[in-house]
Amino acid sequence: MNSISIVIPAYNEAARLPATLQAILEYTGARERVPFEILIVNDGSKDNTLEVAREFASAHPHIRVVENPGNRGKGYSVRHGMLEATGDWVLFTDSDLSAPIEELDLLLAAVRSQAAKVAIGSRADRSKIEIKQSPLRQLAGRVFNLLMRVTVGLPFKDTQCGFKLFDAESAREVFRRQRIERWGFDAEILFIARKLGYKTVEVPVRWQHAEGSKVSMFSDSLNMFADLLRIRRNQLMGYYK
Repeated sequence: MNSISIVIPAYNEAARLPATLQAILEYTGARERVPFEILIVNDGSKDNTLEVAREFASAHPHIRVVENPGNRGKGYSVRHGMLEATGDWVLFTDSDLSAPIEELDLLLAAVRSQAAKVAIGSRADRSKIEIKQSPLRQLAGRVFNLLMRVTVGLPFKDTQCGFKLFDAESAREVFRRQRIERWGFDAEILFIARKLGYKTVEVPVRWQHAEGSKVSMFSDSLNMFADLLRIRRNQLMGYYK
């Protein structure tokens, strides 16, 4: 049975991390024949996220804690974890489990049935959204998706859902080329995967908006739009070769 790594980027997540890890441990524990590892990437947290993570790691040998050199952003954290992972398949998921960990079963089924290298969770099926974002955030998401299609040509309905699965080869090749370290990295890694010829499938998943988002509606949204232009520049400069 293929082994699976689960990467969790964490910045000031001491309050939410215990419930998230407990849910993942219950999920992995019910699949005893599948080797799992869980990597918690601490992004220079100012609360006791690191202490919470280390406490779980001391009690569960298949949990590892890796640390960034200070606060570098979600994109850096995901890249760090994905390149540290040892599994045959590597999932990265948000620390609040906005997409329940059980939805990993859908992604695994999709890559196996469609012979794909990458599967991405998608919020495009609105019937699966259990708790919705605010209308303003939904509008910002639609605008970003439109600009993404025009700027970088990705065909996906939702690039920003933080629930993505890669096989070991594609994870290694995609993430070592990744250059964007903050919120715009999702579009970049999918752009790279497409350029490298890795088949990517989009899978509708259950999802619920969690309060306490660290994305600023104004400054981070502007940076995400600018990151689309950076992706085009990076491609023209040959950085993804």
